[in-house]
Amino acid sequence: MGGKRTHKEGKGEASEVGLRPFVETPPPDLPAYRAAWREILRLVRRVLSEVDEREVKQLIDILIITKARGGKVLVVGSGRSGLVGRAFAIRLSHLGFSVYVLGDTIVPALQRGDVLFAISGSGRTASVVSAARAAKEVGAQVIAVTSYPESDLAKIADYTVVVRGRTKLASESNYNARQILGIRGELAPLGTLFEISALVFLDAVIAELMRVLRATEEDLRRRHATVE
Repeated sequence: MGGKRTHKEGKGEASEVGLRPFVETPPPDLPAYRAAWREILRLVRRVLSEVDEREVKQLIDILIITKARGGKVLVVGSGRSGLVGRAFAIRLSHLGFSVYVLGDTIVPALQRGDVLFAISGSGRTASVVSAARAAKEVGAQVIAVTSYPESDLAKIADYTVVVRGRTKLASESNYNARQILGIRGELAPLGTLFEISALVFLDAVIAELMRVLRATEEDLRRRHATVE
């Protein structure tokens, strides 16, 4: 009666108001989760270390020249590659580029002096290859980011940056090569490795553009969306 409450009673009271007493539990069993992020980080590092930086320099030079001349950049990609492209386009807009994403309703017509920036791991995505052909017909330059330098897209492009990575086209023919490199499809299925590598690659390109254009994070912030 009116005595001091015991520790046990206090815990019970906490339960009554919806609070769970802290119980130390062992870490959950998530072997695929842990193996996947470790594998993806390892492979992305390898993929990006093999990118030819001369190709990267050409890409950056073309983008800077296009901006200086008042040209437009039209980014195109399909599926998850399209989402990577959209992320890149947002950062280009923050740097003051006149940039659009194919499929949006406000995309203007391309003309000579503009750039079509195409992203496709396989280099065979029909919609991306078709857009590249159309851009060439009107005199625009085409930059391609792909895993296959002999693909249809790369053959059309004026400039190609090869970002290796397992794509949706990976088949039995390169199974042995994947085994030697240690690439496990169940940890990075379909085009995951290319898409993540392309995202990191393009963010690195943005960093270099910022350096060359002498843009600061504050400059980007001023162009950031104010209505979200």
